[in-house]
Amino acid sequence: MKSKQEILVIINNSTGTTAYHQFSPSPDFPVVTDGVIEVAQAAECFWLLEMIGGSQKNKKLDKNFQVWTLTVDWQDKSSVLRGYNDTKLIVTQKIPYTNFPLDEFKVYLIDGIILLPSEY
Repeated sequence: MKSKQEILVIINNSTGTTAYHQFSPSPDFPVVTDGVIEVAQAAECFWLLEMIGGSQKNKKLDKNFQVWTLTVDWQDKSSVLRGYNDTKLIVTQKIPYTNFPLDEFKVYLIDGIILLPSEY
């Protein structure tokens, strides 16, 4: 796993994508951008993409525009994943343990593509 600073550099330098990547064998799962795949590799967090992809079965989620945030509690190393339709909270999932290196991480899911806010 790369350091927090190295991952932040990846995020800050991701301003577009040249390709979309299928990270799951399931054809129903969203694809991801270059920046998202690079963060997933650097932070070893493909589990996070799987959680977002698996949540797409929730019929309340807007398939056109979603915001996902992962917030880490460093005291007990737990985290909470939240999925929003724009600003309306739809999904909350508690994760009992994580070693994800950032305090908070946000991605958008737009029309079946997970991307970093800087790639929007």
